[in-house]
Amino acid sequence: MERATLSQLADAYDTLFCDVWGVIRDGRSLIPDAMAALCQFRAGGGRVCLVSNSPRLNAGLEEQLLKLGLPDEAYDAIATSGDAIHTELVKRTPGRAFSIGPSWDDTLYGGLDLEFVGIDEADFISVTGPDDFWNGKPEDYDGVFKVALERDLDLVCANPDIVVQSGDRLVYCAGAIARRYREMGGRSIVAGKPHRPIYQLAVEALGGEGAVDLSRTLAIGDGPETDIGGAERFGIDALFIADGILAGEMQNGGFEVEAAVQALKSYEVAARWGAPQLVWD
Repeated sequence: MERATLSQLADAYDTLFCDVWGVIRDGRSLIPDAMAALCQFRAGGGRVCLVSNSPRLNAGLEEQLLKLGLPDEAYDAIATSGDAIHTELVKRTPGRAFSIGPSWDDTLYGGLDLEFVGIDEADFISVTGPDDFWNGKPEDYDGVFKVALERDLDLVCANPDIVVQSGDRLVYCAGAIARRYREMGGRSIVAGKPHRPIYQLAVEALGGEGAVDLSRTLAIGDGPETDIGGAERFGIDALFIADGILAGEMQNGGFEVEAAVQALKSYEVAARWGAPQLVWD
């Protein structure tokens, strides 16, 4: 891994697949330096797809980010885990689902012929995150999962993230709940990072395979298992942002390349580039 700013990398890459939470947003607000970096990259002719494990569809995430002040000049397109999992949900319609997640994620189900029922009647479980966003834990659903296992139900996960940075703390995501179900012996279905469907959506959003040269595409993210692992799987370079969900694992209160390398190594992934935050210079 080498430390780099985006200006140092701009000549080597035409396209960015940029994560949202932990890179351009800290969980409460957008990060000005990161916004400026994306704007500068696009001003030089580059293209940016925001690739997020948000369970919302891309239009919903775009609306949320625009309300927070996302500049039009910062991005070309958005691809979300909600987009990627939507096809799986469509396959299960008409159907009955047991839903886990906060009410603000319900837009994922708009227009789908799904009836939301108790676990004893459900055909499958759909998870966008904990019901209690701030305090929910995967083990909160053990009772539900015991019934689901007896009924051999699938779990459809709309956000593979295990945790996400929200201000100065980390909160559990749908991926942690899905992992708990798998550990108990259940099956989960995911399509967001690190899996290929969301990257394929990102490519399509920027014009398709003929318009995107993967050898000149850079993934930017703070999640070792999702952003960095996903980039490895998809065959593109990655810029690891250390001041995200792994900030607590960085030593001596600052960014050190070797500390970042070792932190990623513990997850069995590696990034070509690293930085404490996304900045232009």
